[in-house]
Amino acid sequence: MSELIRQAHLDHVDDVYQQLLQMHEGLDEAQSLKVCAKLILTLANHIGDSAVVMEAIELARRTPSLSAAGPG
Repeated sequence: MSELIRQAHLDHVDDVYQQLLQMHEGLDEAQSLKVCAKLILTLANHIGDSAVVMEAIELARRTPSLSAAGPG
């Protein structure tokens, strides 16, 4: 079993952030939510460890601020 990485670990974070923003351009709210769900499921599948995904979900639910670098 893997552990959730909680410190900054992503290369080219600014480019990734920009692509995440652009992913929503031209979409209505329902389409935006759908594309987010597809991305989340794709990344969860890539992680492949449901315990890590569940830990990330819990962290996201209890973390009040949005931060690509980790818990706020």
